[in-house]
Amino acid sequence: MAGAATGRVVFIGAGPGAADLITVRGAQRLAQADVVLFDALTDPALRDFAPQARWIDVGKRGGRHATDQAAIGALLVRQAREQRIVVRLKGGDPSVFGRLEEELQALAAAGIACEVVPGVTAALAAAADTLRPLSRRGKGRSVGLSTAMTAQGTLQGGCHADTEVFYMAGRRLGALGRALLAAGWALDTPVCVVSRAGWPDRLASDHGLADLGQAALLHAGRPTVVTVGAGARAVAHAAQAGALHHAPAGVGSAAP
Repeated sequence: MAGAATGRVVFIGAGPGAADLITVRGAQRLAQADVVLFDALTDPALRDFAPQARWIDVGKRGGRHATDQAAIGALLVRQAREQRIVVRLKGGDPSVFGRLEEELQALAAAGIACEVVPGVTAALAAAADTLRPLSRRGKGRSVGLSTAMTAQGTLQGGCHADTEVFYMAGRRLGALGRALLAAGWALDTPVCVVSRAGWPDRLASDHGLADLGQAALLHAGRPTVVTVGAGARAVAHAAQAGALHHAPAGVGSAAP
């Protein structure tokens, strides 16, 4: 069947929020698309880059799969055999918790050519939104990216880098705080929680590990990343770049 492949698939990282966070290369490739398979968290404004393309929603949210992963792979193969250029538009960066491996495997088995265009992942957008570099000279030399929940639905928290960023943590922030304390983080470790990073309505709040659960109400129902350690600490005297929403009283201090 490899000889039947007539098109190619371009995986594009759309960035974590507003459409203008896509890269120049990503926008250029998107403009060439005949069909676009897009994720739930991609900005609808991205359609303006490819108004001629057919857009197919294959999004997933919070573990509830609107489209089965195997079905997405099969759809990519079928579309690549029917169209010249198929774009797989993923939120953030395709290679960071984007299920890229499974889709590359499906296309490789069918002999279909691929390209990957990187994007801005949510950890970087959260750092930019709050003016908090993930790495710090001397005290923050390593950064870890993790999902808070495993594929089996269990929560995990570790202490493997100077800065740890946890994705998909919004529903169990209190449990995550307890897991991180058990893993060896100190009680006074700074934690910054950002939801909808990269969007105009982003929210950010500061916490200690012991009271991380207090952030749950503020960030409820919003895609959330949790930064722990050196990269969560506010930079002294840094100016605020854009208004962040303030946490209600009792929920945690606003960041920065």
